[in-house]
Amino acid sequence: MDSGRNPRRDAQGVFDGSSANRAQTCPKTDRLMEAAVDRGNMVMAYQRVMRNKGVAGVDGMTVNELQPFLNLHWARIKERLLMGLYLPSPVLKVEIPKPDGGMRMLGIPTVLDRLIGQAVYQVLEPIVDPGFSESSFGFRRNRSAHQALERALAFVREGRKWVVDIDLEKFFDRVNHDVLMSRVARKIDDKRVLKLLRRYLQAGIMTDGLVTVRTEGTPQGSPLSPLLSNIMLDDLDKELEKRGHAFCRYADDCNIYVRSEDAGKRVMESITEFLGEQLRLKVNAEKSSVGNPWDLKFLGYTMTREKEPRLRPAKRSVERLKDKLRGVLRKGRGKSTAMVINILTPILRGWFQYFRLAGVKLVFQSLDEWIRHRLRVTIWRQWKRPYTRFKKLRNLGLDQECARQSAYNGRGPWWNAGASHMNRAFPTALFRDMGLYSLRDKLESLKPRSRTAVYGTVRTVV
Repeated sequence: MDSGRNPRRDAQGVFDGSSANRAQTCPKTDRLMEAAVDRGNMVMAYQRVMRNKGVAGVDGMTVNELQPFLNLHWARIKERLLMGLYLPSPVLKVEIPKPDGGMRMLGIPTVLDRLIGQAVYQVLEPIVDPGFSESSFGFRRNRSAHQALERALAFVREGRKWVVDIDLEKFFDRVNHDVLMSRVARKIDDKRVLKLLRRYLQAGIMTDGLVTVRTEGTPQGSPLSPLLSNIMLDDLDKELEKRGHAFCRYADDCNIYVRSEDAGKRVMESITEFLGEQLRLKVNAEKSSVGNPWDLKFLGYTMTREKEPRLRPAKRSVERLKDKLRGVLRKGRGKSTAMVINILTPILRGWFQYFRLAGVKLVFQSLDEWIRHRLRVTIWRQWKRPYTRFKKLRNLGLDQECARQSAYNGRGPWWNAGASHMNRAFPTALFRDMGLYSLRDKLESLKPRSRTAVYGTVRTVV
């Protein structure tokens, strides 16, 4: 990615070349900056940034403007990186609502800083990730939330039916820079990379045109933040392993599984003390608790209260889906039912893909019934006048007297949508023929092997 070269054109066939192969190996930790700016590594970082797209940072540069900029300036930027002089720009502050209330602060780096951060991540990750705990699942290659849930279910089935649910108070906003960098320095020796990482952490935050200096935290939005958070919390993982605990951690969401309430309270107290003294992290006492897995939620799921527990979507997860669907259906009042169903399909498919581990059909069946009810409400409202409703019901096969009584009953849309006349006019089979995505049907269609794997015992060193 030298000055004047076209990174997109050069990316063709790069994975067959020696430079790409070098980017996949683990370089010496005192020569990481050379590995980061290596041509093959930079091309892969460029491709990732282009795929992710994203909004512009404080300089207003878009991803489509990155290539011409690099053609003119990459040689100078590369030199400053190798000399340890590169200064990241401030990040753009953006706040988004959290699912459970409150606001989450994101820091949007410039496109150039995202490119450099991605390049550094690509050489750091192969070095530090192999040393992470087997019980850490967040932001790691070939690991997922589903694997964490399978592990958690196995722990509970083995008899650990008390959970220490630890919630770190504003973790990404409160990470102590000195503590974090001391952990990073244990793993790498290149002082230029260490200096660059600290500068990324300390880059200011721009809000309404004003830049505020940052003294703590790793705002979400940088390619490096997930990796740095795992480096920070690896000390917690190692401490839990040393004590022989069974646990699952996904990013800053950590559950520890024990066999009694008293044991859970002791673990909560000691781990809270460890986090405060060793990592300077504060446990949110209001959101942390010791309880049974069927009373708590983990990664959007909870469990059934049975001898052999099963996973099920948490009530809050179901309500969030309903809230989202209500918004879609409100906007769809002027659209045809087929158009509304087409809008609903990707939402329902995505929700099911995440919650397909559930072993409780009733939740999916109830959601299907609720969705059909809401669709009938939308249709009833679209018909507006009683005479229009009468004609529509007649066209859908109801006899004249039934259609007349139903159209002129004077009741509201919700009652009519659940009444027999609308169920006869729009039965489940009709919605299925119109392409409505059925969550229960999809759950039942899963191959047995893809579901029984969830309920097998996961053996780990605890």
